[in-house]
Amino acid sequence: MPAANKSLKTGVLLVNLGTPDAPDKKSIKRYLKEFLSDPRVVETPRLLWWCILNLIILTFRPSKLVPDYQDIWHEGKSPLRAVTDQQVARLQSTLDRTLGQNKISVKPAMTYGSPSFDEAFSQLKSEGIEKIVVLPLYPQYSATTTAATFDAMSRALQKIRNIPEIRFIKRYHDHPLYIEALAQSVEQHWQAEGRKARLLLSFHGIPQEYVDQGDPYAEDCAETTRLLVKRLQLNTDEYLQTYQSRVGNKPWLKPYTDDTMKALGQQKQHGLDVICPGFSADCLETLKEIDEENREYFENNGGQDYHYITALNDSETHISMLEALVLDNINKEI
Repeated sequence: MPAANKSLKTGVLLVNLGTPDAPDKKSIKRYLKEFLSDPRVVETPRLLWWCILNLIILTFRPSKLVPDYQDIWHEGKSPLRAVTDQQVARLQSTLDRTLGQNKISVKPAMTYGSPSFDEAFSQLKSEGIEKIVVLPLYPQYSATTTAATFDAMSRALQKIRNIPEIRFIKRYHDHPLYIEALAQSVEQHWQAEGRKARLLLSFHGIPQEYVDQGDPYAEDCAETTRLLVKRLQLNTDEYLQTYQSRVGNKPWLKPYTDDTMKALGQQKQHGLDVICPGFSADCLETLKEIDEENREYFENNGGQDYHYITALNDSETHISMLEALVLDNINKEI
């Protein structure tokens, strides 16, 4: 065992939601079952939800999603997995330049699916690492995402006799470098495509009752919006904030993105830029739901000149922000 902590490498886990292993029915069903069985994600009474999930959702939904996943799959990976791997590689390279070689080991992990926390912890253990910074790639905290990540991490740690030292980053919705990364992505888009009449910020939705019970997600989203529009110097009539991806009949956070798109189309809105600040990597919800489905809602109702601004992905400004978060949370002796 090493004599001093400063001789140990530090591990960094970049964590995202997860993805099916392949764009086929079996893989999608396996992923959805793990994801939607989590009581952090769906708080419906367990017996009732088991019936809904297993008898309805998992019976019909996977086959419907196959074409969507096949459409975005590239070189054997989903966009989310491919981007996460790119983020890991670029952050590793950046930290190596900053701290020197063999000081930091960056790995990917997913809350659901592969690579799991079990796999990630095993890899880091094989490298002799006993200090780990866990960075969930959710800027805005929610029990449905960040807390679910903490639960998955905790379950994996329960299987380890000699657990590592953990620093868990809860949120970064108001970090200056995160806001700057978002702002620069918008400005670069404007430079390439021209500035449109309105900027719409679409965040992933959660049920309203979760917020009523104390989830701070809506507050985090509002603060991100406030800081971004301030940085971009937008007037109140130049931007909108909405929530996407709702399911079921219960009220979710409003206004809804799809309803807003239809309304803007009916108003003959000309020029709309759309960004999803809560997504650190492009995935099914951005590439299909926002760039295709909601584009159709907007254009089919009379709107024109719709543009989706891609997620931060592995952009230089995003990696610089991730590096700052990591450096703020590692042992200063490294």
